[in-house]
Amino acid sequence: STMAELRTQLGEEDDEDEPEYLQYKVILLGDGAVGKTSLATRFCEDHFAKQYKQTIGLDFFVKRVVLPGDVHVCLQIWDIGGQSIGGKMVSNYIHGSNAVVLCYDITNYESFQHLEDWLFLVKRTFGESPLPYVALMGNKHDLAHMRAVKVDKHTQFADENDLYTYFVSARTGDQVHPSFFRIAADLAGVTLTKPELEVAQKPTKAELVNHPRHDPDLPEVNASDIGKGGKCSVM
Repeated sequence: STMAELRTQLGEEDDEDEPEYLQYKVILLGDGAVGKTSLATRFCEDHFAKQYKQTIGLDFFVKRVVLPGDVHVCLQIWDIGGQSIGGKMVSNYIHGSNAVVLCYDITNYESFQHLEDWLFLVKRTFGESPLPYVALMGNKHDLAHMRAVKVDKHTQFADENDLYTYFVSARTGDQVHPSFFRIAADLAGVTLTKPELEVAQKPTKAELVNHPRHDPDLPEVNASDIGKGGKCSVM
């Protein structure tokens, strides 16, 4: 099986006690420099690189999550380079995804506007098939004082397109873990209580200097707001 092959590659012995993992393909789409790679590395490795490096083509991350009820989930995160929007490969990347996360930078209005194009690509790729779980993720929330996209614009776009909605900061780590934890739970059909979501918000070892914890323009993100208006093999 692919699991066994991967274990061999990882140099691990076959372990009978290995739990069964539900595997989901999650793709990050959006313009270059909105922070897709930073979100993936913050969630998967709890790390933030200060230097920007463009993703060429795509990058892969794998993260295991244990949900309440001992449900083991493996998220394969496909970090897709923003320049690939006009490329031939992008439909192949989108194909077969269980969740699509449309990412933009709240301080860059154009990155928000371009999500129409990214969403169109997703709809075109899926055609007549049902769409996967699609989320709208506003990154760089630590720069709320420089916000170029008003919260109501974000909410309106989410409502019009039936998207789950998240605000995060890859730099500080704020809301990154609970957002992906919530996506994993939604995909696995596990309902999270508010305390469980709070447990998911692990403190991160990041510079939280002058981070405005309470942005007056922004409603607190809690379990009811986040949802809809919802060793692993590498394929």
